[in-house]
Amino acid sequence: MAKTFIEELNSNLVTGVAYKNINLKKAALAYFANIGNATIAELCKQLNLSAPKVTNLLNDLMQDGLVKDYGKIESTGGRKPNLYGLVPDSAYFIGVDIKQDHLNLGLSDLQKNLVHTEENLAYKLDNNKESLEQLCRHINGFIEALPVPREKILGIGINLGGRINYTTGFSYSFFHFDEEPLSKVIESKIGIRVFLENDSRAMAYGEFCSDSVHGEKNVLFLNLDYGIGMGVLIDGKLYYGKSGYSGEFGHIPLFDNEIICNCGKKGCLETEASGWALERMFKQKLAEGSSSLLSRRNISHADITLPDIIDAATHDDVLAIELIARIGENLGRGLAILNNIFNPELVILGGSLAATGDLIRLPIKSAINKYSLSLVNNDTKLKISRLGEKSGIIGACLLVRNKVLIS
Repeated sequence: MAKTFIEELNSNLVTGVAYKNINLKKAALAYFANIGNATIAELCKQLNLSAPKVTNLLNDLMQDGLVKDYGKIESTGGRKPNLYGLVPDSAYFIGVDIKQDHLNLGLSDLQKNLVHTEENLAYKLDNNKESLEQLCRHINGFIEALPVPREKILGIGINLGGRINYTTGFSYSFFHFDEEPLSKVIESKIGIRVFLENDSRAMAYGEFCSDSVHGEKNVLFLNLDYGIGMGVLIDGKLYYGKSGYSGEFGHIPLFDNEIICNCGKKGCLETEASGWALERMFKQKLAEGSSSLLSRRNISHADITLPDIIDAATHDDVLAIELIARIGENLGRGLAILNNIFNPELVILGGSLAATGDLIRLPIKSAINKYSLSLVNNDTKLKISRLGEKSGIIGACLLVRNKVLIS
């Protein structure tokens, strides 16, 4: 029995004519995925193939259940052509967004629709094998609970902070225990193809493909969480840099201080403008005698977390608001440098700190106006993420979809 396209994709023994056929199918699927439904004539022009060959290609994809004939469309004259397009529930992709203290997981169909999510799943990211095992158990549990056959899931995109080589699947910041790429290690425990991506880049791509972006092609996305990450889109494409490690915005040496950053160096932007910097400042202020809504609760200063401070700020806690404004001022100084270099059309603020809205956006905007060149800065828009926690899982799903079906 002939293999289906999905079976061919997952086979390591594809050569010759079969390989060429897969590439033609992927090219057709890529057109549907990026442009939408199309006629045979449009596909002939795009793929540079004859009508009989495109017809055979579509018949194969329809037999595989990936493409559907949506019927006749209106025509200005002559015979009405048929319109073909993807079948949404014929294939699925999973996105896993790993945060410091929880997981977000999502399932998208072939038409990019997010059909199921599980957010804020309790999880502690530690750089040890127990944390990795727990991650795999959570992913397997998510898959087992889905009303979707496992064989229809074509890939899993996993977002992880730090230095990720998306090409090789290696992570150099977390779970670097084996000679094998982390993507292969996780794949062996789950049984579905796995692709790793830096969390900030995946979030940036999710936002770029959402309603947050209205035609802008040069976009910076800042992931403001415990650390500071950045995703860069140039001419609508993610920018990786030579070795795949672009976007280390948090490690610009901007401050003359003696605070050791998580990267091991001193004076990084993260030491004065990140979530963990906010935690440190907040606890210092409480120790010095400052008052806060949190100091009235039955909670020790050492146990106060970043979500606690963000929650306090949204409930008008003066100390939290003042320190978030300081963090915003420091971020704005760093962002002014990026504006002078990139002159972007749009900057999107995401991550947990972005949940404070104008409490952080306005100090950032003020600092940008103060430190960047007005000629460069005038046309740059500054927005808060519209997707929030969903940006990572949407980005992961879309990137793995591109990887499996398009690239």
